[in-house]
Amino acid sequence: MKILYHHRTASRDGQSTHITEMILGLRSLGHQVIESAPQVGADDSGGGSPGWVGRLKALLPRQLYELAELAYSWVAYRRLSQAIRAERPDGIYERYNLYLLAGIWAKKRSGLPLILEVNAPMAVERREYGGLSWPRLADWAELYVWKRADILLPVTQVLADYMVSKGIDPARIQVIPNAINLRHYEHLPSAAQAKAKLGLQDKLVVGFTGFVREWDRLDRIMAWVAKQAPRYPVHLMVIGDGPARNEIEACAARLGVSDRLSFTGAVAREQVPALSMAFDIALQTALVPYASPLCLFEYLALGKAIVAPDQPNHHEILSADEDALLYDPVDPAGIEKALNRLCEDPALRQRIAAAAAHVIARKHLTWPEHAARVIGLFQTLR
Repeated sequence: MKILYHHRTASRDGQSTHITEMILGLRSLGHQVIESAPQVGADDSGGGSPGWVGRLKALLPRQLYELAELAYSWVAYRRLSQAIRAERPDGIYERYNLYLLAGIWAKKRSGLPLILEVNAPMAVERREYGGLSWPRLADWAELYVWKRADILLPVTQVLADYMVSKGIDPARIQVIPNAINLRHYEHLPSAAQAKAKLGLQDKLVVGFTGFVREWDRLDRIMAWVAKQAPRYPVHLMVIGDGPARNEIEACAARLGVSDRLSFTGAVAREQVPALSMAFDIALQTALVPYASPLCLFEYLALGKAIVAPDQPNHHEILSADEDALLYDPVDPAGIEKALNRLCEDPALRQRIAAAAAHVIARKHLTWPEHAARVIGLFQTLR
């Protein structure tokens, strides 16, 4: 098949990873993929809006920026129309974004089937976290797209249930979570080798991967590290960077445990698995209830002892006390209790890690397997 992959993503973060890996997965199965997306400069460091998009967002009042997002649909529609005429694809695969109506317009004009990948209810998310100037317009735009796509692919059942509550036919919904690329997990160093390379020999490494923000509360983990320092050689290792880094480093300094904290800074995604092999415990902090965090799948592929919040989207992937320790996110000492259990019981740590290593294969959580599902759905639409 020939698939036209449409998206509005230009940042180099988890979004771009999902896009890149799905494209590679489709191509690995012998299908042709044409990408229709904005061309933005290569000055992005990850985690934010890159290039002229970021500058525009900073300069414009929020009301005008949102209207500019909506107006961009005309630009995207022209690009899609040109690609459809030139390439004659068999279908459109779109990554959902708020105010992006172009895919639906192109589907209506061309008669091509459209499958919509949905990673978040953006009207809800931006209202709660980024702010919305036109909430009614955002709600309308979200449902306009959801109700007109042929098939919707939310990343969690939690998100699927939300869609149904908004009037979407459950027969048009198929849950496809995030996944991993097995090739990135070949020929990795042992945990001991990874620790030695980082100077963390004999440390009990608690690891976190991602763009660190205030709500990750890694300052809380540093307080736990300081408390456990007399008993265990605990060390917090962060693969990534982010706006909360200075605060976390300052917290470690105040507590006198700066030597028990290390940041790699931003690194290429291809380097993350080898670095993550140094983890003894992999940390998933609090997150929105509908998310499918990429780092969780990476932790599973590495076979690490995972600590994660006890919430429904994690239940879709993890089994409590089998392949992860799930903590109560409402409990003010929940995450610390889980970390204490794994510190005090090496056998439990090893058992959880060993079970985690089998989840990817058992639940078919690889990008080529997801791509095969997408192709199957397109075939049913044809």
